[in-house]
Amino acid sequence: MTTRTRRSQRRTEALSRERIVEAAVELLDAAGEGGLTFRALTERLATGPGAIYWHVANKGELLGAATDAVVAAAVALEPAVSPDSPQDGIRTVALGLFEAIEEHPWLATQLALQLSRHPSGSVTPRIFESIGRQVRALDVPRSSWFTAASALAHYILGAAGQNAANAASGRDPVPGVDRAEFLDAAAKAWQELDPDDYPFTRAIADQVREHDDREQFLAGLDLLLTGITA
Repeated sequence: MTTRTRRSQRRTEALSRERIVEAAVELLDAAGEGGLTFRALTERLATGPGAIYWHVANKGELLGAATDAVVAAAVALEPAVSPDSPQDGIRTVALGLFEAIEEHPWLATQLALQLSRHPSGSVTPRIFESIGRQVRALDVPRSSWFTAASALAHYILGAAGQNAANAASGRDPVPGVDRAEFLDAAAKAWQELDPDDYPFTRAIADQVREHDDREQFLAGLDLLLTGITA
C-alpha cells in the first residue's frame, strides 16, 4: 500500500498544473469549449482523472486558468513603463491581446465571462494592471484612472473579439468563399441599401471592402488615446 501511494504521489507531482493548463489550451484551440472535457484531458495527458482533480477542481477553474495563462503570455507587466511612450505601451498591450484573441477563438468569450462574473479572479486585474500602468504614465488624473482604463479595456477586448469572429466567418463563411469575396459581397449589399434610409452605410461600403483589420483596430485605439490625453 505504501509503495502504491508513493507511485501515485510521483505521478501527481510529475503532472504539474502548468502541464494540465497547457493541454487544456490545446484542446480549446482544437475544438472549442465543448471539446474541453476531463475525459479528453486524461487521454491527452495519458493519466487518470484523479491526477487532474488533484490540481484542478472543475471545468470552470480549468477555463479560468487557461484564460489567465494565455493572457499572461500575451500581456507582460514588465519591463516598466517608459515615461516617453505610454501610448506605445498601450498599443503593445492592445496588439498582444488582439493577436491572442485571433489565435485562440475561444478566448473572447472567456474574457467577457471573466470580466463580468469573476472580476476578483486573476484575469481582470492582470488586464487592468497592464493597461493602467500606461494610463497613469499619461498623467491622467487619478480620479479618471478607472474610467480611462475601462474604456480602453472594453474597446480592446470588444474590437478584438469582433475581429476574431469576423476572421472566423471570413475564413469559411460558406464553402469556397475567402475573406476578400466575403467582404466584397457585404460591401455590395450595403451599396444596394435604400439611399434615403442608409446614406452613411452606403457611403462607407467601399471602406468595408478595402479595410485592414489590424490597421482599423489601431486607428480606433488612437482615437481613444487622443481623447484620453486631450
